[in-house]
Order: sequence, then C-alpha cells, then structure tokens
Amino acid sequence: MTTRPVGAGLALAAAGAVAFSGKAILAKLLYREGLDAVAVLMLRMLFALPFFLLMAWWAGRGKPALTPAQWRRIAVLGFTGYYLASFLDFLGLQYVSASLERLILYLNPTLVLAIGIAFHGLKVTRGQWLAVAISYVGVLLVFGQEVGEQGPHALLGSLLVFASAVSYAVYLAQSGAMVRELGSMRLVGLASTVACVLCIGQYFVLRPAEALFAITPTALGLSLLNSVACTVAPVMMAIERIGPALAAQTGMVGPMSTVVLGVVVLDERFTPAMALGTGLVLVGIGMLARKR
Repeated sequence: MTTRPVGAGLALAAAGAVAFSGKAILAKLLYREGLDAVAVLMLRMLFALPFFLLMAWWAGRGKPALTPAQWRRIAVLGFTGYYLASFLDFLGLQYVSASLERLILYLNPTLVLAIGIAFHGLKVTRGQWLAVAISYVGVLLVFGQEVGEQGPHALLGSLLVFASAVSYAVYLAQSGAMVRELGSMRLVGLASTVACVLCIGQYFVLRPAEALFAITPTALGLSLLNSVACTVAPVMMAIERIGPALAAQTGMVGPMSTVVLGVVVLDERFTPAMALGTGLVLVGIGMLARKR
C-alpha cells in the first residue's frame, strides 16, 4: 500500500534534484547572453516571487499572524539562506564550471556538521571524519583540474561558491525552530519572498533601470525557466512524502546530472579527474548521510 506513494516521492525528489542542479547550467547560458550575476539573480527572483507569495499565503491560511520577533527571524533566514547564498553562488559561477560549483555545494552536510561541532558540542565519529575527508579530496581533485585550466579565477570562484554553501549551512542550522513553528512550506515561502525583494532591490541600486531594455528575449525565456523549473521547490514536497533521509539520497543525482548537462549543453570537459572527484564526493556524502 505504501509502495506507490514512496515511489512517486522518490521520483519527485530525483526530478527536483536534477532541476535544481540545472540552475547552474541556465546561469552559464545567461552569462553568454551578456548578463552578469546581479541581473541573472534579479530575473530569477522576479519571476519566482509570485510563486513564493502564493506558497506563503497557502501555507499560512487559518494560522495565527506572525509576531514581530518571528518576522525578524524570517528576515535573517531569508538574507542568509536565500539572498546571500544565491548571490555568492551566482558570482562564483562566473569563474568556475557548473560541475565544480555543484560539487562544492554538495558539501553542505559537512558544513552543517562543522556548525554542530563548533556551537553545539557535537561528537564526531571516525567514520564521519573519513566521510568528510573523502568528500573534500574529491572536490580538490576537480578544483586542481580547473586551476590548471583557468588559473586564479578558479580559486576566486571556488571560494565564492564555498562561501555560498557556508551561508546556506547557517540557514539550515538556524531554521529548525522556525520550521517547527511555521511549517517548512510557510517558512520557505516567506524567507524566499524576503530574498526576492533583496535581489530585485539590489539590481536597481547597482544597475541603471534602462539596462532592463537591453535584456534579450532569449535571456528572459531562460530566466523564466530558471525560476519555474529550478527554483520553486519540488524537493521540499518530496521530503514531506518520503522523509528527509530518502530525499537526501535521491539528491545524489544532482551532481551527476550537472556533470552530464555541463558536458552536453556547455561543452565542459569530462576528464578522469572529474569522474574520480565526482565519485569521491558522492561516496563521502553518502557515507555521512548514513552515519548521521
């Protein structure tokens, strides 16, 4: 009786992981259209804003109004988890391949673990340390390949993407209490709305308004796809249906799909170092998920 719902949830989680990973591919294509990170992020959030507003309204029906303290916490979570993490990620994508970006972001569980060690006295087993080491060796292999090809820009891009992962890990570490208070859908809708306002406002502070008229129809179409397919959260729906453990495991298709799409769509090189590095990251994060 439970096979069909779990199977549907697994399929939805896998599709969500592939779609979310695709935002790096679309960002690269948008850069080829002459946009920069500020413009790409603004368009992504502009088209996504109505969905997040609807999500927040739908999840909040019949619920008590938010207190000023809750609004302040939502603003902080929206800033760290969705605005800052997204902005740093899109900045970094200007300098590194989509495949390396996805592998760095996939290290997120190791950063959540580090926060637990630093602030909550979490005890780590030898197996967990081994899993972390395997994951970072895999990223370093791919990073070494990109440094050889792109030089110092690869270091800058990798640091920006890693900072994005840290920002999102902070969000995850801080959001647990708010999820229990509001529910995941309401929190995501509200925090993402905060991020949308920040991203849109940032564009008009840093760029002249007339620059909007230079955006090509192709860029608008790619941005709409980026917002609808890669930003609105099918993975969150899957977590509620199959549980976070299985959803996390299906998320492993994300890095693999990014590598494939990077090669097919962006003509990125697929080398033995890329294959080995990706495999090590997947093995390490998979081990860490089982240990936790």
